[in-house]
Amino acid sequence: MNVFFFILAALALVLAALAWFTHRTARRIGQFLPPQGRFVDVAGARLHVREWGSESGSESGNKPALLLVHGLCGQMAHFDYGVAEELSRRFRVVAVDRPGSGHSLRAPGAAADVSVQAAALAALVKELGLERPTVVGHSLGGAVALALAIEHPASVGALALVAPLTHAPAAPHPVFRALKISNRPLRALFAHTLATPAAIALSKKALAAVFAPEAAPRDFAVKGGGLLGLRPAPFLAASCDMQAVPPHIPLIEARYGELTLPVGILYGRQDALLDWRENGQGLADRAPGAWLELVDGGHMLPVTQPGVTAAFVERVAQRAAAGRA
Repeated sequence: MNVFFFILAALALVLAALAWFTHRTARRIGQFLPPQGRFVDVAGARLHVREWGSESGSESGNKPALLLVHGLCGQMAHFDYGVAEELSRRFRVVAVDRPGSGHSLRAPGAAADVSVQAAALAALVKELGLERPTVVGHSLGGAVALALAIEHPASVGALALVAPLTHAPAAPHPVFRALKISNRPLRALFAHTLATPAAIALSKKALAAVFAPEAAPRDFAVKGGGLLGLRPAPFLAASCDMQAVPPHIPLIEARYGELTLPVGILYGRQDALLDWRENGQGLADRAPGAWLELVDGGHMLPVTQPGVTAAFVERVAQRAAAGRA
């Protein structure tokens, strides 16, 4: 019995030490990478939003609008490698941290499925006065953008999807294995104790898998906001995001035939996370207004090929403008 209590006490000390390390690290990251934009409250979320081209947005009033939406485990800084800046010369560019990601907050108990996130973005579009923006969705952000276009068609003028998730995968990529914990108390315990040190230890391997076959920039942890994902709250949000995919993506898939607006799809042929045939060509075959463009590269095109990504977005936006003329 004494041995049992000794083991239990030792385990409690270890967990306490891990929790201290986790929250100390999270606090330091928050101080080192504070919000760069402003916050907009919508139903179910407090969204961190940043604009390019005009500090106030008033000078951007005559420019067509773009809304940039990042993917799983990400944040708006993924567009900081040149995409947002390049596009801001001709567009009003608005980037948002999805609910629970980056510096955005998800209301306690709020659902994480793509339809709920799309509703938050529709409210954001209305709040900011964006007139049928071209929505740029990367990875899981692509699924959210598709839900937005299907369920809130007045909020979208066109879709520029970069390596989008469009079909529910049979199983998540192994790099996201830790996000599969379905038991809520166990997931919360893991997030506040083991997730941060484990992510730090495996960061090089994880980045290599996400960026393959391209290399992750050396400054991705800071410039790309990678450090923000080490905190417990974004881990929990990403876990909820991923686990909401299998039951909800098929509901969106069934309505791809309704998409008559311009839908551009950009994919890297060597994408190691999502298969371009299933998620790219599969969508192009079902959506009347969709087309697929392929380039040599991996999954993180906004970071590794910002010029290619920006040029693609501009082509999509121009096609949408021509259709409205």
